[in-house]
Amino acid sequence: MVDYLKLLLALGWRNLWRNRRRTFVILFAIALGVWSMVTMAAFMRGIIHQVVNDAINNLTGHIQIHAPQYRDDPVIEHSMTLPSAALQELLQKNEKIIAWSARVRVPAVIASERESSGVTLVGIDPSREKTLSFLFEATKKGRYLKDVEDKGVIIGRKLAERLQTGVGKRIVLMSQDRNNEIADRGFRIVGIFDATLESTELAYVFVGRSVVQKMLGMGQDISEIGIKTRDREVVDAVTAKLRQAAPRLDIQPWNVLQPLLQARVTINNGFTIIWFVVVFVAMGFGLVNTLLMAVFERTREFGLFQALGMRPRFILGQVMCEAFFLLLIGLAIGNLLSLLTLQIYSDGIDVSGLAKGAQMIGLSNVIPLTSQLNDVVVANALVIGLGLLASFYPAWRAARYVPVEAITRT
Repeated sequence: MVDYLKLLLALGWRNLWRNRRRTFVILFAIALGVWSMVTMAAFMRGIIHQVVNDAINNLTGHIQIHAPQYRDDPVIEHSMTLPSAALQELLQKNEKIIAWSARVRVPAVIASERESSGVTLVGIDPSREKTLSFLFEATKKGRYLKDVEDKGVIIGRKLAERLQTGVGKRIVLMSQDRNNEIADRGFRIVGIFDATLESTELAYVFVGRSVVQKMLGMGQDISEIGIKTRDREVVDAVTAKLRQAAPRLDIQPWNVLQPLLQARVTINNGFTIIWFVVVFVAMGFGLVNTLLMAVFERTREFGLFQALGMRPRFILGQVMCEAFFLLLIGLAIGNLLSLLTLQIYSDGIDVSGLAKGAQMIGLSNVIPLTSQLNDVVVANALVIGLGLLASFYPAWRAARYVPVEAITRT
């Protein structure tokens, strides 16, 4: 049996190079298919990774805590008190939580000397917000807020352009207070932030939390608690513990807070699988065609083998070995090309030439390539497994030849 296996492998390898041009063409097709699978998967993963991370850093966090009705109607009446001692202890001591902060978040109107605009007024604790959201690193002009009592305001670059204002200028913020009355106050702009999306720059205005609470007559009440965990893998476990500690509060992970984003992740995963199948189908037709041509060219050879006593299953095995070598070499070349591509674009793909279009779908000017071992394994397993399955038909055809008819065929 071992001798037969060695013979089959030797014959499969030698037959592979009988027609070098055809072999190189199908090897190119397999390598290109594997390269496109792995690279496209990394590109799609990079897009969704960037979008999810931007959403998490853009005040969403991995988990948020609200009063029960706040998410349905985010107004001041649905604010909540500061968390209980048990919940605060859990937030402080849980090793899976790396940052958390209490915020006030209410709809407001901002007005400069020339223009006005609807915004979301966010009262923050600047020290806690540094490691929780994008704001600290994104404040490029002016300064960051000092503490919860800071009476300055930070606005987005695009909003500053719309209001025709800048650092050092005064603006007025108006919102509804606890008594359903209009509360307004003048602020001086101390900083301007740049965000990945222009919509973020237009949407948010940041002030010290205590200043907003006093302005709206909220006392120590807050709108939400944003939480950032070590990574997305531990979110469900942390959420479950928080719900046990505060069963009366609305505690939700990022994928519930951002259902459209979760749908986008699901669609992205589905598109990756569809792409794998499409590439393989195209590659499979080429593989089957190549092997069929090789089988038809060697009809007399297979008849002679059978006449000399070789059983049909060994002829089938010979063709399958040839297909196996084709797939193996193509996989090796495709994986090397993928690795080289990922190395070349390790800093991401610059799409700044399409900046406006990228902004519209929530992307920055540089898209990272995020390769996952799971995608590489699936792509390779799909090619080798289904490739051998597709190769079975040409091999079966070769094994079915009748020796006398095969030898006499010209």
